[in-house]
Amino acid sequence: MNSLKRYILVSAVFAAVIVSFSCAGRGTPSFYIRQDYDFSYIKKIAVLPLDNLTNEKFAADAVRQVVVCELLSTGLVDVAVPGEAEAAVDKLGLKSIRALSAEQIKTLGSALKVQAVVFGAVDKFGEVRIGNISAPEVTITLMMADTTSGSIVWSVTKTGGGASFAARHFGARSETMSEAIIRVVKEAIETLYK
Repeated sequence: MNSLKRYILVSAVFAAVIVSFSCAGRGTPSFYIRQDYDFSYIKKIAVLPLDNLTNEKFAADAVRQVVVCELLSTGLVDVAVPGEAEAAVDKLGLKSIRALSAEQIKTLGSALKVQAVVFGAVDKFGEVRIGNISAPEVTITLMMADTTSGSIVWSVTKTGGGASFAARHFGARSETMSEAIIRVVKEAIETLYK
């Protein structure tokens, strides 16, 4: 093999390795979807306030807004106005979204005229340091409950962010926090409509 062909082959392999490693660490979401449930029944969803398990004050609100936007962007469902969902939670005197009972989910569904509610938590939200690189990292857990039965029909946990191979080794730009949130939520929501 002459040196030019060898150079091209080595360059192509190196480029393929860089591309594959640049996506590393962005893992597939872990999710559950109830197989016997007809999701076409769901026409309107309420996204309840998310629990914030981080030290970032507005992490849950930022993620919730993206969840609403991503659900609407599917074109498959309508989403209750977030303020109406919060008002219904307050009016019913619900202390913790995390500990909703099946009866409370049914009551919320009736009050908001929705077929499902989405709730969950922002588990991680912030910058991580990898060597001399700083990059955003986000972990979310979302669950959807049917408001007729009060049972969970979908659940997903997704982590994303961190510095890519190209950022760590070649100084390429890392994602911004906004980009990381949008990507993590989009990948989580995609598990619902696969």
